[in-house]
Amino acid sequence: MGDRLQPVLAGVVTAVVGFASSFTVVLAGLRAVGASEAQAASGLLTVSVAAGICATWLGLRHRMPIAIAWSTPGAALLVATGPVPGGWPAAVGAFALCGLLIVAAGLFPALGRAVAAIPAPVAAAMLAGVLLPLCTAPVRALVEVPTLAAPVIVTWLVLHRFARRWAVPAALVVAALAIVLTTSGVGVGVADLRPVVSPTVPTFTLPAVVGLALPLFLVTMAAQNVPGTAVLRGYGYRPPLASALRATGLASALGAATGGHAVNLAAITAALAAGPDAHPDPDRRWIASVTAGIGLALLGLGAGAATTLVLLSPPVLIEAVAGLALLGALAGALSAALSTSPAPTSLPPAPSAASSPSAAVSTPAVPASGAASAASPVVADPPSREAAVVTFVVTASGVSLLGVGGAFWGLLAGWLMLLLFRRRTAGR
Repeated sequence: MGDRLQPVLAGVVTAVVGFASSFTVVLAGLRAVGASEAQAASGLLTVSVAAGICATWLGLRHRMPIAIAWSTPGAALLVATGPVPGGWPAAVGAFALCGLLIVAAGLFPALGRAVAAIPAPVAAAMLAGVLLPLCTAPVRALVEVPTLAAPVIVTWLVLHRFARRWAVPAALVVAALAIVLTTSGVGVGVADLRPVVSPTVPTFTLPAVVGLALPLFLVTMAAQNVPGTAVLRGYGYRPPLASALRATGLASALGAATGGHAVNLAAITAALAAGPDAHPDPDRRWIASVTAGIGLALLGLGAGAATTLVLLSPPVLIEAVAGLALLGALAGALSAALSTSPAPTSLPPAPSAASSPSAAVSTPAVPASGAASAASPVVADPPSREAAVVTFVVTASGVSLLGVGGAFWGLLAGWLMLLLFRRRTAGR
């Protein structure tokens, strides 16, 4: 009985940690690009159910612990991008296009190689610039609402030291208690707590395509799908990446109309389902990912309640919880951006047959949400370092030019500067 229960419990933990640690980022991102309260709740429900369906399907089909999650770095990108020309319908169109691009990456390997061709420091710096605004929220919360923010941050610090995986969920619980104790809940009815689906007819605008769809695709691929694959390979599996990209891309494209921004391979929570704690036998760990998928879909039914909790709180408090969840990702992105020889963004080779299932996980250049990258602390190469810093600064500035957000311009500026340095070096 215990042998059967172990992967189920691991799956429950995976679902709870995955949902509680970053749903605030999803809600903040959807609201930032123009979603109403109902549309944001619908989006959270959509990505939860879509990820759950994909995880269950892929786990049952391949008998492998393929954990699926929403794109947390993608949601942070939405916060950094803000409103796009055309409003929420244009953002929905960008979500749909991102999903189709992920499907295309699963159908045409050349597209995946094109993503991998982005210089790793520049890609990491773009992610760092996207994450920075949210990661400063805990500091702002301490200044604006100190009595509410201090217990949240202290809880996170203590558990980050002794039980890291529970640090963000526990901080969220403390924040929820603080909100309940300091608000009357006036105006909240039973209808506000129910699951809601709010469809939107997508529209397509060039600024939204260039400034949101393409960066969302790049961030989702580089910061989620690549490291998610590396985690599975590190535990001795040969993940069916093409199949996973087609499934998650299709789910993202179909879910866009009801507000879902993107689903993808999980990274940090993937280790919870794929590691030996899920089950001693690697052939039984798929039960954990399937259970996690079912659990995440069920948790998504509480999206209305989660949205109501966010609405009752000071905005900066919920942003602070989201920022705490992303601090590790920011540290890893900066580390990768300023390294001379960061791990490549291309997929790492599968381990040899002699590799143990618990072998060390290959670390991608761009870290997954909630997990710091293990990039080597080497002395930075000046051209790569300066191009990465330019990318970071332009992205974090939030500049909008021609209706296109800072993530695109940051990536472009860094790439151009890197090309400039290379030409100058070649001319010497």
